[in-house]
Amino acid sequence: MPQSKPPSDYEELIRTIHERYDHMSKSYQRIAVYLTQNPNDVAVHSVHAIAERCEVHASNVVRFAQALGYDGFKTLQGLFQKRLSTAAPGFEARVKALESELGARKDRSEGGFLRDLIVRDIASLQNLLVEVSEADLKKAVTLLEKAEVIYLLGQLRSSPVADLLRYILTMLGKRCVLLDPSGGLATHMAREIRKTDLLFAISFRFYATEVVNIVNEAASRKVPIVAISDSTLSPVAKAASVLLAVPEHEYTFSRSLAAPMCLAQALTVALAARLQRNSVNPRIPTVTEQ
Repeated sequence: MPQSKPPSDYEELIRTIHERYDHMSKSYQRIAVYLTQNPNDVAVHSVHAIAERCEVHASNVVRFAQALGYDGFKTLQGLFQKRLSTAAPGFEARVKALESELGARKDRSEGGFLRDLIVRDIASLQNLLVEVSEADLKKAVTLLEKAEVIYLLGQLRSSPVADLLRYILTMLGKRCVLLDPSGGLATHMAREIRKTDLLFAISFRFYATEVVNIVNEAASRKVPIVAISDSTLSPVAKAASVLLAVPEHEYTFSRSLAAPMCLAQALTVALAARLQRNSVNPRIPTVTEQ
């Protein structure tokens, strides 16, 4: 990953990381993902703390900075520190503020675990307002509105988001096809997607191989793709017409779906407003309505 002249500002640094990501080693890729997902934390944490979260040795983080042309990690970190002066609070800062407001978990009881997860989910939901742009939301809703058929793709932990989208979009009168992996038919079904349709893919680390392959194959045929993923460096990012990135943060037990679910619902509510020409009080019908 040679770099003769180091990026001079944060924006240029992120562009450089994206351009070189595919050619990085696995350890460098882990560092790159952490840096792009947690810029506020990078600005304040030590190189050892960052290395621990990337599951690499501190020397790898230093060499990563040097490979980009910097004399060491501190110089690279300076770009993140400069950005921090005008940035919104990061995930950890939000968690600390919420713990102060709601009371930090001080025990290992059932209620303590519930409180801890709620605090982290609130922080994650707050981050959506910063991480997801209005322009991307509008473009995604426009693609959903124009699509003749919407193909939904999500496996493993992402499957509940795809199921929710299928239910709501169907109730809104959109033709949907869930690319269900059962029976090994998802890849074969995906070959029927046309340019007038839309592939809506949801994929988080660790990314399901079949999902990534379907997305790339659809993109090669110029099929419009909306993707919800955890990083702009996700393997589905480059193929997506619109990428809605929801950075994930470590949980004590598992990663929550609160933010992706909220984002999926926001898209469908916005779509309902357009289809019903009612931006004040759009409604999603239920199966029990006559």
